[in-house]
Amino acid sequence: MTEFNELLSQAKQMQEKLQEAQNQAAAATVEGSAGAGLVKITMNGKHEVLGVELDPSLLREDKAVIEDLIAACMNDAARKINKISSESLGGIAGGFKLPEGFKLPF
Repeated sequence: MTEFNELLSQAKQMQEKLQEAQNQAAAATVEGSAGAGLVKITMNGKHEVLGVELDPSLLREDKAVIEDLIAACMNDAARKINKISSESLGGIAGGFKLPEGFKLPF
């Protein structure tokens, strides 16, 4: 029964670390950019856009160009948030050790 209690303890610790990592990732903010900095977007860890900055020279461009740059900028910010999330969550399961002979069904 000791191994089972140890397993439960490890699972609880992993759950706490997971929650902490999720909170840290949600609190992060990044800046995405596109068009050599003509478009900048600030996004938080929940993928909420906090701000958009357009260089005034961009306003003379075609509408389709501006739309493409905004999309590219949002994707850049989202990739940065995803990287932060995966880095903060990456090492959590590393310390979780199953007892010898114990196999999960998946």
